[in-house]
Amino acid sequence: MTSNAFTRAGKPANLIRFAVGASIVTVAALAAAPAFADQESEARTPAIAAARSVEQKDAGQVTAQSVLKIAESQVGVSENAAGGGTPFHSWYMASQRAKETVARDGGSLTAYANAPWCAMFVSWVGEQAGARPTVGWDAYTVTYAKWFESNGRWGDAAKPGAVVFYSWDDRSISSIDHVGLVKQDNGDGTITAIEGNTGNGKVEERVRPKSQVVGYGYPEYKA
Repeated sequence: MTSNAFTRAGKPANLIRFAVGASIVTVAALAAAPAFADQESEARTPAIAAARSVEQKDAGQVTAQSVLKIAESQVGVSENAAGGGTPFHSWYMASQRAKETVARDGGSLTAYANAPWCAMFVSWVGEQAGARPTVGWDAYTVTYAKWFESNGRWGDAAKPGAVVFYSWDDRSISSIDHVGLVKQDNGDGTITAIEGNTGNGKVEERVRPKSQVVGYGYPEYKA
């Protein structure tokens, strides 16, 4: 594995790599991941409750707009001085997926407490929208991208609600550093995305050049 397993936007997190000991898993293992019971989150807000109340909870019956509304409701949420302490950390550590990734990667659940959290944030948004099976969930950006690729939902078009994967070094999946949710293609070579674990340690809306994008994962949204 590279040092990209858990990263803050633009900052490799070698300490977390050491603590968690993540490694790339096979496509077969990803495809075999089971479904899990819903998890409630400490960060639930009226905006989230409203979004879920008007959407069916079944995967494929959630709109991109409702997912983005939930993501936008979290803009400004910040990590603590240790790089953790967000509701997204708490949710992930309590989830069945965290137990699976510890079994897969080694380490312990406590290693996630202050881990860079961009993928946890996107996973949490999918959970709150009731779209986990189609948005996916993981704490490792490379494995997350490979899950979309292995399910034939990977491409190079920026679509609202797509999961966008970035690399600061090259355009290969194995080099992915960061992940967010596409809000829009700006038509000028940039995209606007909602991202957790930015360089400021917050959930923020960011404009980034497409030259930093490795690819996009496409959840199955209701039209």
